Amino acid sequence: MLRIDKDCEGCGTRLRLSGRIQLNDIASIRSAMIGGCERRIIDLSEVTLVDLRVVQFLICCEDDGIELVECPPYVREWILRERTEGVQAENT
Repeated sequence: MLRIDKDCEGCGTRLRLSGRIQLNDIASIRSAMIGGCERRIIDLSEVTLVDLRVVQFLICCEDDGIELVECPPYVREWILRERTEGVQAENT
């Protein structure tokens, strides 16, 4: 189960995600990020489990300028590995 807490401060929106993130949660995260704030942050400090689709979504978030903070080490490593494999696939 995923819990989303949204904080808007000035020109920033911070989503604090807690629990498991699954494919069906991505739409809820996207809709929570909608708003006029320039700076967008996703806090992953309380995330316990993700799957491949979620990692791919987080990569897209970073590519779109959304900052990922307090990312669990296994999630960060997975993101880096997926990025590396994507680059290698493009070069073949």
